[in-house]
Amino acid sequence: MSQARCLNPKADRALFQQLERFAAPNVFNPWSEIDPLDRTDNAAAHRLRRLKQHLACRPTLVLVGEAAGYQGCRFSGMAFTSERLLLEDRIPRVLSTERITNRKCPWSEPSATVVWGYLHELRIADCTVLWNAFPWHPYRPGEPHSNRRPSTAEVRQGAQVLGFVLDRFVDATVVAVGQVARQALQNVQGGTPRVVRHPAMAGAREFRTNLAAIVRSLGRRR
Repeated sequence: MSQARCLNPKADRALFQQLERFAAPNVFNPWSEIDPLDRTDNAAAHRLRRLKQHLACRPTLVLVGEAAGYQGCRFSGMAFTSERLLLEDRIPRVLSTERITNRKCPWSEPSATVVWGYLHELRIADCTVLWNAFPWHPYRPGEPHSNRRPSTAEVRQGAQVLGFVLDRFVDATVVAVGQVARQALQNVQGGTPRVVRHPAMAGAREFRTNLAAIVRSLGRRR
């Protein structure tokens, strides 16, 4: 897989600046904030580095999820990606051999395991980019290590960054993972986006079935 050309250097800078500058109540910013479980004081910079490595490709597929989760992107800096998967070297282009948290066991996120596992099974892991409609981590008040669905207003706040990502990978097929992402993509792109079931809440089997159908359809178009 060849390295991605920077389609628009200013847009690229704007993408990462928007990510780092965002702040809101009951939202953790993985690329500017430090969690008490982070092993190092420069954990946010490490998350940004991993994200840039993940985006350094010309993907054929972009999967857009809902929001960052506390077991995944909050610590890894990448959508649908957990500390455990990083340590297992399951993430193409991203080198991470050391623990990133100080908890007894590495974080493991069920949805992340399903998504990356099936991407590898389909042999498309190295040409897929993952993102979220609301890229930061929304949590319940007073419970930083929890997940909540992003509000409509929060999804709108993520729209500009989502637009930067879609512009960066304009030649890729974009797929919404769940209904929050579907609405976000519809707001940004217009039209009716491709949608697969989110793997959470017993949705893993349907997610695999939906994604396999899309990948088959793309193969027929080549």
